[in-house]
Amino acid sequence: MLRYTLMRLGIFAGCLVVVWGLVYSGVMPRGLGDSNGMWVILLALLISAPISFVVLRKERDRASVQIVERVDRVKANLEANRSQEDVADDSARAQGQTS
Repeated sequence: MLRYTLMRLGIFAGCLVVVWGLVYSGVMPRGLGDSNGMWVILLALLISAPISFVVLRKERDRASVQIVERVDRVKANLEANRSQEDVADDSARAQGQTS
């Protein structure tokens, strides 16, 4: 999961550098007034999102599998704890009835 996040941030950073260079070289228009920084960041985000979607498909699938496995493991642990509590409760009730 960390690998996917770092790769996604890398693509965003690359797009940010490219957009920043294009804006300051005059190829792309600057923002209005003091909004230039926000314009560059939003444009880089807009460009990096579809690139990440296409380029990182396999990595995203791997991260998704890891998340599903982790959730399944937590569910299994919760179910095991719940069944242990049921056994302990049943044995306490059985001892209470025989006394």
